[in-house]
Amino acid sequence: MQIFYVPDIKGSLCVMDPNESKHCIRVLRMVKGDNLTIVDGKGSLYEGIISDPDPAGCQVKITSVTMDFEKRSYRLNIAISPIKNPERFEWFVEKSVEIGIDEITPLICRNTEKPGIKRDRINNIIVSAMKQSVKAFRPVLNESFAFNDFIKSDNPGIRMIAHCNPAIKRYNMDQIYVKGRDALILIGPEGDFSEEEINLAIDNGFKPIDLGSSRLRTETAGIAACHSVYFLNQINNS
Repeated sequence: MQIFYVPDIKGSLCVMDPNESKHCIRVLRMVKGDNLTIVDGKGSLYEGIISDPDPAGCQVKITSVTMDFEKRSYRLNIAISPIKNPERFEWFVEKSVEIGIDEITPLICRNTEKPGIKRDRINNIIVSAMKQSVKAFRPVLNESFAFNDFIKSDNPGIRMIAHCNPAIKRYNMDQIYVKGRDALILIGPEGDFSEEEINLAIDNGFKPIDLGSSRLRTETAGIAACHSVYFLNQINNS
């Protein structure tokens, strides 16, 4: 199944942008009359037929649409520290989108070594992973936030902070998270959150959790958190 991304579809005819058009016509060698699938990033999945195979602006006739395609009953925002190796952060982005995430918030903490991220590149990774995993909702890459500002902001859902400090009590996620509820999880940098940051988060309503007995890299912890929420929402689903 070939999936393409067209964010603004109105009516029964859509035109793909030059990048998607070139990939469709020049790379995949698709021709007039071929069937394809389009997602708009807003929850709709379209089936269509190529009506004009122009590599600069391929036109597609829409034949059917599925609204709220595989919409989940919860939203997940993972606020995670950028890390020194950008490829590892990008790996987290790709895999979290494939599993299922709604927002990614770069979180600048005391121990964050390299706060900058390549936003354009990461947004391209989000779109690619969305298409690869047949998702119709495009996750949002939020602006970077300083830790102290973010924990005081108005974010909905069950708020959790994953940390490794043995002196501060932690809970298993299934003791805190409730199936079907929105979730916000903080993931710290290499070197973890400082003790002051953990206590400040707790004072602002975040529940401290652990993600298992192993000490995980930042990007692995992010994936573990993402999959844990996904798994807990699959339990007893019919």
